[in-house]
Amino acid sequence: MADSQLRPTGNRGAASQLPRTDRDFAHLPAREASIAACIDRLPEGSDISVKTLAKHLPYGQCALRTALNRLQDAGHLRRGSECVANDEVLLWVTRTFFSRTARDDEWWAAFTRGDVPAEQPQRPTRSRAFALLAALVRTAPALTLSAADCAALEPQAVEWIERGATEAELLHALTAGLPTPVHHPPTLVRRRLADRMPPERITPAPRRTVLRTLECSECRPPGTAEALIGGQCRPCRGEAVAAPAGPDGAVPANGVRERMNDVRAGLARRSVRPKSR
Repeated sequence: MADSQLRPTGNRGAASQLPRTDRDFAHLPAREASIAACIDRLPEGSDISVKTLAKHLPYGQCALRTALNRLQDAGHLRRGSECVANDEVLLWVTRTFFSRTARDDEWWAAFTRGDVPAEQPQRPTRSRAFALLAALVRTAPALTLSAADCAALEPQAVEWIERGATEAELLHALTAGLPTPVHHPPTLVRRRLADRMPPERITPAPRRTVLRTLECSECRPPGTAEALIGGQCRPCRGEAVAAPAGPDGAVPANGVRERMNDVRAGLARRSVRPKSR
């Protein structure tokens, strides 16, 4: 593989996101909540630097920088880099990871290792396929389906979507050229879902993420997720850092001058010899 360069990219959503609700950012101040909601709706890879955000939001760069730091403190954001590989290249890219759900430091540490388990929604939700089947009546009133009909037909419609069919393609397949009258809508829909099932589409293998690191939001050097509590390293959090231990006989930096003075004094004593009688 070819060596890579560190290239800037944009926002990347964190894994295991729960469905959106109106209360996702209710725990944040109004400014931070509006900025978080804006970032949450941006496409993957969007530039969320303070300069770019300032062009689209009613806040200055200083205010945005402060707001992003507060989103980090609240567990919604981390800054770092990611190593992405395919068959031809190994590439390090800078990332800003964003999570709609606030996360603690332990979760972010697991995220950098790639072992965050998928989370189940906290409330029952309907699939896109179920919603499309239930909405057929809006396009074709003759295809009125009950909730039980939609649930029974849902697996077939899900398979369409998994094979790459768009909602528009599925809707056209089910509603175009309907007979008059439609005697039994569920039977007709089931037959069309089976007879017109598209072939599986071959898509290129996605790029694999092989490594992630985080960096301090203040001084920016990379570090382990465990060392970056709240996204900041120990010195930036105001904590004392012990000096690294050296080999046996090593002199601390603040004692070098005293040791050199002792050496010079010893040499001077040796140079003074008693006079012979």
